[in-house]
Amino acid sequence: MEPKEILKQYWGYSSFRPLQEDIVNAALDGHDTFALLPTGGGKSITFQVPGLMKDGVCLVITPLIALMKDQVENLTRRKIKAKALHAGISGNEVKTIINQCLYGDIKFLYIAPERIQSRLFLEKLPEMPVSLLAVDEAHCISQWGYDFRPSYLQIPTIREFHPQVPIIALTATATRDVTDDTIKQLKLRNTKVFRKSFERKNLTYYVRESENKINDLIKLCKNMSGTGIIYARNRKKTSELAKLLRQHELKADYYHAGLDHETRSEKQEKWRTNRIRIMVATNAFGMGIDKPDVRFVIHIDLPDSLEEYFQEAGRAGRDEKKSFAVLLFDKNDQGVIQKRIANNFPETEIIRKIYQALGNYFQIPLGAGKGSAYDFELMEFAKTYKFSALQVFASLKILQQSGYIEYTEDVNIPSKVLFILNRDDLYKFQVENAAFDGFIKLLLRSYTGLFSEFTPVQEKVLAKRANISADEVYKYLVKLSKMNVINYIPRRSNPLIVYIEERLDDKNLRIPKAIYKTRKEEYIRQLESVYNYASSVKKCRSVVLLEYFNEKDPPACGQCDVCQEKHVPRISQMEFDLISKEINNLTRNQSVPLLQLYDQIKYPQEKIAKTVQWLFDNHVLLQHEDGMVIWNPKQ
Repeated sequence: MEPKEILKQYWGYSSFRPLQEDIVNAALDGHDTFALLPTGGGKSITFQVPGLMKDGVCLVITPLIALMKDQVENLTRRKIKAKALHAGISGNEVKTIINQCLYGDIKFLYIAPERIQSRLFLEKLPEMPVSLLAVDEAHCISQWGYDFRPSYLQIPTIREFHPQVPIIALTATATRDVTDDTIKQLKLRNTKVFRKSFERKNLTYYVRESENKINDLIKLCKNMSGTGIIYARNRKKTSELAKLLRQHELKADYYHAGLDHETRSEKQEKWRTNRIRIMVATNAFGMGIDKPDVRFVIHIDLPDSLEEYFQEAGRAGRDEKKSFAVLLFDKNDQGVIQKRIANNFPETEIIRKIYQALGNYFQIPLGAGKGSAYDFELMEFAKTYKFSALQVFASLKILQQSGYIEYTEDVNIPSKVLFILNRDDLYKFQVENAAFDGFIKLLLRSYTGLFSEFTPVQEKVLAKRANISADEVYKYLVKLSKMNVINYIPRRSNPLIVYIEERLDDKNLRIPKAIYKTRKEEYIRQLESVYNYASSVKKCRSVVLLEYFNEKDPPACGQCDVCQEKHVPRISQMEFDLISKEINNLTRNQSVPLLQLYDQIKYPQEKIAKTVQWLFDNHVLLQHEDGMVIWNPKQ
């Protein structure tokens, strides 16, 4: 079959997006490929189509468990066999999945980078029929990238065993330096590089210098139509802002990684189906979200980098319709930045103390723990050892970048069951243990594949069908597991810490200069780029972003706040007062079409528009859904 036929059969699309087909063909021709496709550019299609066309297994490296699960579920719904290996998977399940890759019909194996060096994976890798290697979030391999992960440096190991397998490296945000370093670190050969322009013609960038961010946020949300996202820097702030917006009769909710999985899923689904119009969230909200009709994204706090800002702002307008990305900025942000630098880079002595406290917390002896995964409650740990939560979080990131641990927040692994007994032995067990017969029959009626692979099960669903409590279902599953009838893996949703190396004593724990000092300098540079973007009023916002990503001579957008300020004529206070008075006369006691204002008021239309916009922004003039306007009777 041809690539377009595969695309049509499995995804229902009759044609590829720009560059997608070129990347697919490069992979099919055996070329190494680096693809820079901004957010919403359809990266997954570029390796999934050739992965289906080639014989064998396509290995997909990605650092985000939530994204893995989302992709595996999407492929499974399309009747494509896909599995995932990450820190939340048990040893028995790993063996089953790897055997399915060796002897079954698995087409896509998503694997976390830290799993590459696991003993079982390396033992079986030489005989695994690898057809293609896709590296998502490829910038993570570069120390100059904004999200460096040392476990990515192990990816070239795969090519040592499969030298002829082509590699597709994918990222949504990378400067020229990061691109070059990524190609070098991945050891790509005769690389074909594809870059989609970062220009978003339908997305208007605004920076609003604000004296009161909260008031301006409320005004923006009231004046903008459609669904939106508000990004804030901390969890507490998301709930406070959502509550405030609801008090102003706006349908808003909040989202962050500290919520349990069911709550997050419920909130996300309500927002996706427009039952919630505005989601106030940390940057935990966004990955894997495929909602094309987001009309606005507002940042109430400065992001850490322009890469981060571009990716988050780019979640607006994926349907190519007019959308807005707004950054609120005030004079206090310079001081906030300085605090953020201190919070993100604690003194190395504090990092060392946190590392040793972590080993004590998990009761890991010196020289042990390599490859082990542990459930981790950050707030509980911080309270136990009297550290600040910010210090702990930042220290874990630095220890991760130094190659000692992996810290994963986005874990939600459902309960899973695999029958150990074959069907004949299970029948004998049911005859001899009548107390379990009904429950086993319920399991077999509710789920398929229980004898061949670990199958996700839901205790609450089983409880409802059996008319018993979820706790009783759990006890049945545990007992059957102890009796070696099934292998039961209970659900886990806590964050995980994986020890990449054995626990070290203090004298052998080294925080490399490139990880601490150099990255701190780079972090400061990135924050300065964000601050300069926000504070500058001389250069088109789109041009600033495009130049940051090394696009040459980009055109001014003509629609951002800087461009508009250059083209909109000045209006004197006297002109404003006279135009306002005429608008008041026309709309004080009746609703009129907006265009009527322009027809009946004898001033230049640009000056009328400037006055009308101010009146809208300050709720002096109100606009109904049908487009009619009226003077606010409360004014």
